[in-house]
Amino acid sequence: MKAYVFPGQGAQFTGMGLDLYEKSPLAKEYFEKANTILGFSITDIMFQGTAEQLKETKVTQPAIFLHSVILAKVLGDSFQPEMVAGHSLGELSALVANGVLSFEDGLNLVSKRALAMQKACEITPSTMAAIIGLEDLVVEEVCASVDGVVVAANYNCPGQLVISGEIVAVEKACELLKEKGAKMAVLLPVGGAFHSPMMEPAREELAAAIKATHFSTPMCPVYQNVTATAITNPAEIKENLMIQLTAPVKWTQSMQQMIADGATEFVEVGPGKVLQGLLRKIDRNVAVTSAIF
Repeated sequence: MKAYVFPGQGAQFTGMGLDLYEKSPLAKEYFEKANTILGFSITDIMFQGTAEQLKETKVTQPAIFLHSVILAKVLGDSFQPEMVAGHSLGELSALVANGVLSFEDGLNLVSKRALAMQKACEITPSTMAAIIGLEDLVVEEVCASVDGVVVAANYNCPGQLVISGEIVAVEKACELLKEKGAKMAVLLPVGGAFHSPMMEPAREELAAAIKATHFSTPMCPVYQNVTATAITNPAEIKENLMIQLTAPVKWTQSMQQMIADGATEFVEVGPGKVLQGLLRKIDRNVAVTSAIF
């Protein structure tokens, strides 16, 4: 079975999507439509912007979403997913690609998500850290033992977990995790504590927008970050998306479940190859490739 996976924040690079824009009239049409919806020329920043400009959350998230979704649309009839999943932000790309959300609604939600997260980051200084080389359970136990807010946020692959929370609590957890034998416990250059309780103000804001948006029945199951299981019920997809910002991204578990459910080939749709790298660490036996039009 063929599974399509969609990357999240961090996959951006200057020049992303330019080849699509230049070679496909359909892609050009969608990019121009996006500029109108967003009210600024995101294509200028994607194609010629600096790394610094691309790093702004309000730019990064729509840019990655557009690259992924427009690539899926350009693939046309060759895009026949039997299951989909997206890492964090990528879940919204997956939902547009498998017919749950319209392009316009998806982009509006991504834009609102980015701005709400940006605002939440400004309320309390917070951060994230990558922990390499420990069992998930050890990381979870250490986080639970630390005063303040620090939680497991991204289960990326076995031995690679990202923690998230208040700066002091995250720093303390990193210290303790190094003592426990972590090969690496390093703070990430992010604006805030994504996928932690610190994102509650953003979750509330986004949930209101999600509630007001129409969700259709998907063309194939979506393995959502919150549950790591196959979901096809639009109401359930909506509910899970509403709590995604404060819940952990169960990526390892999602990929393992997709493989258990019959996925033999994974295609990454969007910029970069981050998800392919993670998949190879999750299961060496599955085929992984990039979507090419």
